[in-house]
Amino acid sequence: MPERGGDPSDKIEGDGTPRSVTDVSRAVLRSEQAKRWTKRYRTEVAASTSSLLSTFAAYPLDSVKTRLQAYKFHSFSDCVRHTYRTEGFHGFWRGVWSPLASITLVRTVSFSIYQKSKYAIDDWIYQATGSSPLVIANTRDAYPSVSTIACFGLAGATAGATITAIACPFELTKLSAQISVLMADRKDGGGKDDAVRKSYQNLGTFRTAKKLVEHRGYRGLYSGFHLHLLRDTIGTGIYFVTYESAKQLLANARGSSPTTPLAVVLAGGLCGLVSWACIFPIDTAKSIYQRNCLISGREKAERPKIQFFNPRMYRGLGVSMSRSCVVNAIFFSAFEFTKKRINRMDVDEELLRENDL
Repeated sequence: MPERGGDPSDKIEGDGTPRSVTDVSRAVLRSEQAKRWTKRYRTEVAASTSSLLSTFAAYPLDSVKTRLQAYKFHSFSDCVRHTYRTEGFHGFWRGVWSPLASITLVRTVSFSIYQKSKYAIDDWIYQATGSSPLVIANTRDAYPSVSTIACFGLAGATAGATITAIACPFELTKLSAQISVLMADRKDGGGKDDAVRKSYQNLGTFRTAKKLVEHRGYRGLYSGFHLHLLRDTIGTGIYFVTYESAKQLLANARGSSPTTPLAVVLAGGLCGLVSWACIFPIDTAKSIYQRNCLISGREKAERPKIQFFNPRMYRGLGVSMSRSCVVNAIFFSAFEFTKKRINRMDVDEELLRENDL
């Protein structure tokens, strides 16, 4: 007899199987499917979660860096005080939601392209020379070589060039959010186009994009694309060469695996420092040109020159390098840790095959 107050239909499935057993079986199958999917896309999962953490943690430094590049302040502390005085604590995170989404997307796509490009280039080099750069990079007591540098550099440059098409509109709206209050307060371009300058103040990502289209057409979303492409192609190549080579050298110095936590943290911080030091004048020119596009309406914006030996082009470099060091140390530590945890997961493939999954 059924228990008092109970309904037999709540306890038994149509085939006579207890419902609780069926639910457990379905839950187990879903869990195994989720684990299989996570292992298949471990690079993308690790990159996206790590990017969210690192981007939010270091965003205030990125905001100050952009302000220092686009406008003149006496010092880093002057910029910080001015931002806090005029915009409050919220000002340091102004526009954070756009990069949280865009940088996570860009990093995820970038790392996916980098991984695929790395293995494809490794295969080409192996066929041409009989030596595999990736085998060398993961061999203890082996040092970076021309082939490893070429493999990582070309793969990084490929990833950087590809993701520019995705990243440019997002980065432009982020820049607008970061400097919109300054644009409204300061008389750029001799005070012309006041209405245009002030129209970007305190707008979200989509409303900023809408204003850009209104003032400059749909091509306005890609203002500064040529400088963005140059920066990311060169910068991402240097970034990955530095990270992979530094990780290899640091691991060899300790006689340990290239993915030990200390090697990853130091190499992650170093790759940000080196890449920004090399490309910073390009980034400054991009920030100035994009600001000029924002304040000029439909008029032709002034294009600044890329000047590697002009101190003006290095304003905000210290902030940017500090931010990049923090971001990449956090990012790569979380990235390698997450990938290791995913790789250690066991998937019951036999159970999934038995259920045609």
